[in-house]
Amino acid sequence: MTKQHDKQKPNNYYRLLTRNMLLTIIIVSVMPMILISGLILYQFENSYQEKVHAHLKELVLKHKQNIDTFLREKLDNIRFLGISFSFDELKDEDFLRDRLAGLQQVYGRVFVDLGVVNSEGIQVAYAGPFKLGRAVYSDASWFSTALQRDYFKSDVFLGLRGLPHFIIAVRENWKGEKWILRATIDFVAFNNLVENIRIGQTGFAFILNRKAEFQTKPLLELVPDREPYMGFLRDSRNFKDGVRIVEQDNSTGHKIIYVAAVLKHGDWLLVYQQKASDAFSDLGTTIRITLALILMGTICIVTTAFVLSRKMVARVAKADRENELMNDQIVETGKLASLGEMATGIAHEINNPVAIMVEEAGWIEDLMEEEEFQKGENLAEFERALKQIKTQGRRCKDITHKLLSFARKTDSRIQDVSVNALLEELIMLSEQRAKYSNVTIHAALQENLPTVRVSESELQQVFLNLINNALDAMEKIGGNLRISTQMEESHIIIGDHILIEVADDGPGIPTVNLAKIFDPFFTTKPVGKGTGLGLSICYGIIKKMGGNIEARSVIDGGTTFTVKLPLPKSEEGNA
Repeated sequence: MTKQHDKQKPNNYYRLLTRNMLLTIIIVSVMPMILISGLILYQFENSYQEKVHAHLKELVLKHKQNIDTFLREKLDNIRFLGISFSFDELKDEDFLRDRLAGLQQVYGRVFVDLGVVNSEGIQVAYAGPFKLGRAVYSDASWFSTALQRDYFKSDVFLGLRGLPHFIIAVRENWKGEKWILRATIDFVAFNNLVENIRIGQTGFAFILNRKAEFQTKPLLELVPDREPYMGFLRDSRNFKDGVRIVEQDNSTGHKIIYVAAVLKHGDWLLVYQQKASDAFSDLGTTIRITLALILMGTICIVTTAFVLSRKMVARVAKADRENELMNDQIVETGKLASLGEMATGIAHEINNPVAIMVEEAGWIEDLMEEEEFQKGENLAEFERALKQIKTQGRRCKDITHKLLSFARKTDSRIQDVSVNALLEELIMLSEQRAKYSNVTIHAALQENLPTVRVSESELQQVFLNLINNALDAMEKIGGNLRISTQMEESHIIIGDHILIEVADDGPGIPTVNLAKIFDPFFTTKPVGKGTGLGLSICYGIIKKMGGNIEARSVIDGGTTFTVKLPLPKSEEGNA
């Protein structure tokens, strides 16, 4: 339960670390992008809206001017006729038809008809397609108004003909009597001026009078007796630059842009309206594209942050594991050091009794030479046993001496070292373990090898590690361990290196692992039996000495480690 809790704790730590790193990267990367994009988008939206409003204002102003020019031009045409010709001339219908034909020749069918009305409201002359001769307009609202003004432009009405039209009238005097020259303006031609104001799918225009009555035909069915139309009509004389623009929701909940301008000296109102979604459709598209890009960028950032955080936490976890292995190695080294000190003490303690045992065996041997023992039946057996005791005692003393000598060599001072002597000492120390593993050690050491200038304890550590690794590999199956030394010959200098080979008959190392055996913390041994630092340390020691260490292996054919040690310069010259 405790082990599971200890294992779960690091996993929770790394998950928390991954989450914190992921959130940090996302916040640091995404938030500035969102803030900057939002600010830019906000500024762009305001600028775009101002641009659209300015465009619509310019459009309405332009058509206001066109409509005003149209009305003024038609009024000037009629005023010119009233000034240029007398009442007697114009009340001649043939003469009046000629004037109408002249106007229609220049302006097309805009002028529908002409009529001369006396002060009593009776049309005394008429030129046009309708039968309106001697028509009486005394009760018409436009007539009483026109009689009081020099000129007059009426609202659109049906009148006697039953068709929508409006009248332009000019009042003149003839012999003290007032008379009116009037002209009917074609509604279709006038309506086309307004219908041409179209933008997008929902933008259109129309004209209202002060009674909120349509003066042109709107594109859609509208109810003009509500806001904002009435508000425009009430405030039409206070429009800034003659134009006013507002945005508000209609009865269906859609936001509508309304642009209004006054016509005919404030009597008419030109209104343009369009759905805001239609007017700002490009803006909507831009916003959607921007949001899509922000979303894609966020996804990329989150994905990258996830991958990076996982990789970084994996590296941290690997570093922690290596640190734990290093700590285990340090603890293991401490244990080995303590074991070494204990072994040294034990060897020292054993050495004294063994020496006494050998001396006592010698003393007994001297006693056996006396006469009373010479006649014994087992004298020969006693002498053999004493000789064996002395032999094995000297052997024990030699082993403890070698062990003490090996334990004391812990410094890394550079000195002249005999490679063969060092290997012989290590072979002797490893023989007992080799017997237990059913391994036979074969030594092929070239004689008269020159010494090398290295740290004896470090070189001892390298070869002891290689021998122990070979014994570990053959521990279950047995085999042969071959250790050889020789001078290396090159084309330029003969014998400038010493080659040492440690070869075993073990199961071999797979090719995929062979390139990694010198990497720190890489091991193929079971958990608890190796730290993966032995060969890495050996590699570092040999490289520091200026040499080289290589490995070659065959599956089920064994492994061979080759160590190349350089000779001192003086030795190279003598070789």
